[in-house]
Amino acid sequence: MITQKHFGSADGRDVSLYTLKNTDGFEVVITNYGGAVVSLLAPDRDGSFGDIVLGFDTLEEYVQNPLYFGGLIGRYANRIARGKFALDGVEYQLTQNDGVNHLHGGFRGFDKCVWEVKEETSESSPVLHLEYLSADGEEGYPGNLQANVTYALAGNELRIDYTATTDRDTIVNLTNHSYFNLAGRGDILSHELTLNADAFTPVSEDLIPTGEVRAVANTAWDFRQGKRIGKDLAAAGGYDHNFVLRDWDKSLRPAVRLYEHTSGRVLEILTDQPGIQFYSGNFLDGSFAGKRGVVYNKYAALALEPQHFPDSPNHANFPSTVLRSGEVYRHTSLYRFSCA
Repeated sequence: MITQKHFGSADGRDVSLYTLKNTDGFEVVITNYGGAVVSLLAPDRDGSFGDIVLGFDTLEEYVQNPLYFGGLIGRYANRIARGKFALDGVEYQLTQNDGVNHLHGGFRGFDKCVWEVKEETSESSPVLHLEYLSADGEEGYPGNLQANVTYALAGNELRIDYTATTDRDTIVNLTNHSYFNLAGRGDILSHELTLNADAFTPVSEDLIPTGEVRAVANTAWDFRQGKRIGKDLAAAGGYDHNFVLRDWDKSLRPAVRLYEHTSGRVLEILTDQPGIQFYSGNFLDGSFAGKRGVVYNKYAALALEPQHFPDSPNHANFPSTVLRSGEVYRHTSLYRFSCA
């Protein structure tokens, strides 16, 4: 089932909270402001349901906060160096909202837009469909881009399907930026993370990929066998890196396993994307509070974002993010919850 509740207004339009519940007891709350996942209830090993994502109690906090809590990210997730890219010999200048670079779609990315809502629901598997038309020239991007995102809650799985079409050749890279803490409190340093990635893309001081694809073996970025996030955190200087998923063939396949030992909760992510951005919450600084007045300190949660590589348009050796007129961009990611 889906229930709707008024959440406020933004850009002169009504904004709502949509609560998706299924017969297994799972619940996710989504707002059409930025398509943000506001809360997600999953059971621990004792069957007690708890909220495992960070977020806010009010719409105003989502409007004001710059850290992308739970939001849909576009047109281009992650960074583009100096906000520039060339396509078919034409150079485009995007907005520069992260120093000289472009981050997560610009000053008004998809996480700051009010999405149109179309609901479909059945008793066992509620579905929420969101649509947004990004106009030609928005944040510097070419083409009118029609973006569609569907959230579906079935059993112990939250599935997100993304599609997009354009009337002019452009670039696209969409994802969701939920912050997870499987304990529902404290920090994520003792969470055990496994990534099906044999390589990562090193970055410069301003977090732009150098273009190198480096093996994770014998580095702080090796999560192939699973390890506590805090183990090599200092050596890595915090994690905010793209991991190159193994044997990418555009099919939906396992990419991530996250385990929290006190609750027993497990999150597995399956995706058809070539990369996962792992962000360890380095920029959470305790300067603001979220839901229920909880202060979000450093490492209070982590983000695991299925996507294409950062700055791909400027690296010929990275998988292409070009979307041609007449083509359809497709991306599916599946978040599966269990206990161990």
